[in-house]
Amino acid sequence: MPTWRLAATAAGLAPVAGGLTWGGAAFGLPWWTATLLPSVALLALAGVDAARAVHPSRLSVTRTAPEVLRLADQGELVWRVTNPTARTARLRLADAVAPSLRATRRRAALVAPARGGAQAATALRPERRGRFAFGEVTVRVDGPWSLAARQATRVVAGTLAVYPPLRSRAVAEQRLGQARLTIGLRAASGPGEGTELESLRDYTRDDAFRHIDWAATARAGKPIVRTLRPERHQTVLVLVDSGRTMAGQLALPDGRARLSRGEPWTLPRLDHAMDAALALTRVATGLGDAVGLIAFADGVRAVVNPRGDSQQLRRVADALYRLEPVLAESDHRRAFGEALQRCPRRALLVVLTELAEEPMAATLLPALPLALRHHMVLVGGVSDPEVAAWARTVPAHADDAYRKAAATAALAERRRSAARLRRVGATVVDAAPGDLAGRLADAYIGVKRAGRL
Repeated sequence: MPTWRLAATAAGLAPVAGGLTWGGAAFGLPWWTATLLPSVALLALAGVDAARAVHPSRLSVTRTAPEVLRLADQGELVWRVTNPTARTARLRLADAVAPSLRATRRRAALVAPARGGAQAATALRPERRGRFAFGEVTVRVDGPWSLAARQATRVVAGTLAVYPPLRSRAVAEQRLGQARLTIGLRAASGPGEGTELESLRDYTRDDAFRHIDWAATARAGKPIVRTLRPERHQTVLVLVDSGRTMAGQLALPDGRARLSRGEPWTLPRLDHAMDAALALTRVATGLGDAVGLIAFADGVRAVVNPRGDSQQLRRVADALYRLEPVLAESDHRRAFGEALQRCPRRALLVVLTELAEEPMAATLLPALPLALRHHMVLVGGVSDPEVAAWARTVPAHADDAYRKAAATAALAERRRSAARLRRVGATVVDAAPGDLAGRLADAYIGVKRAGRL
C-alpha cells in the first residue's frame, strides 16, 4: 500500500523526469523511456520497503476497556501492540469504536520495538446507555523508508455495558441515612412505628399501656413492655413501564446542555423512571428489605427476583441498562400477574408509569384491583416540568395563551388520573424528574414507619 511519502517523493522527482526526457532526446532515446525510469525505480524502492515492513498479522493487538461504565462517567480504553519480530514496527491503528462512546480519538500512531511492545489510550465518555460491542481494528505498518505499508484488519472482540447514571444517588443516600436514624437501626417507641419484636424491658412512665406484654409481666411480677422495630426483610417489587407512553422526551432537572451541541439534554420518560427505580432499590436494600424488578410493555421484558443483599442494585441496573421504550400499549394486567406469581406474600408494588388520563384509564386502572387484593400499590409518574412552566407563564401573545391553556388542561388531566387511582386504594406520587426519586423514597419510608406492610 503506497503512503503519502511515496506520493511526495514522486512529485519531487517530476523535474528530474523532465530533465531526463530532454537529455534522453539528445542521445536518441524515446521520451517515454526517460520518463518511466524514475517511476520504475521509485516503485521498486516502494516494493522493497513494503517487503521489509513487519506484516500486521505477526503483531499482537489487544484492547483493554472497562466492563461497565455509568452514563456520563469517563473511562479509558487502551490499545496494546506486541511485536515478536526482530524488526521495529512503525504502525498506525484505527479502531471502530461506536460514536456514542465519544472516544477522544479512534486512531493512534505507535512504534513497537523489536521483541517489545507499545500502547496508546483514549478516553471514553458515553452519551447513551446500552451494550456496545467492540469490533474491527485496522493496523497499518510502514516500511523502514515509509514509502509503502502493509495493512490488515482483525476483529478484537469485547463489550462495554453503559449503565444508567443514577443521578439521584445523593438523594438516595440522604434518605437512607435519615431512615436509619428514625426507623432502620433503633427500636420504635411510638404508635405505628414498629411491628417486629426486638426486646423486652421494664415499664417506664412514658410507655403506652398497649405496649405492655402481659404474659411477661405475669412471669416477672412487674410491668414489662415490648420494644418494637419496623419489620425488616419485607418485599418491594418495582414495576417499570417501558411502553409507548414512556418514550416521551423530558428535560433534565438541572437544565444542562447536551455535551457541546447547545441543545437541551432530554431523555425518555423511561430513563427518569429508571433513575427513581435505582434510587429506591438503594434505599430499600439499605434498610434490609428485599427488592425485585419487573420491566414490562405489552409483555414482561425483564425480571429480577427480590433480594436484599448489597449486589441487588447492580442486578437491577444490569436488567435495566439495555431497556428501550417500545411503541406498544403497556399491559399492566400481565405485569401484575407476574408480580403475584413472584410475590405470593404481601408486598409493596411500586409501579413507574405514565399518568396521562387516557392510557391510565385503559390499562392501569382496570388492572389495579388484581394487585390491591394482595399487595399495597404505590404508583409513580414522571411529570413534564416544561408543561408546568407553560401553565405558570403570563401570555404575551395568542400563541402563548393557547400553549398555557393546553398545559393547564394537561395538568388537570394528570390530577384527575391521580385522584382516580387514589380512590381505588393506590398511593400516587407524581413528580418532575429531579424530584421523583426523593418523593418515592419518602413514600416508601412512610409506609415502613407506619407499619402498613
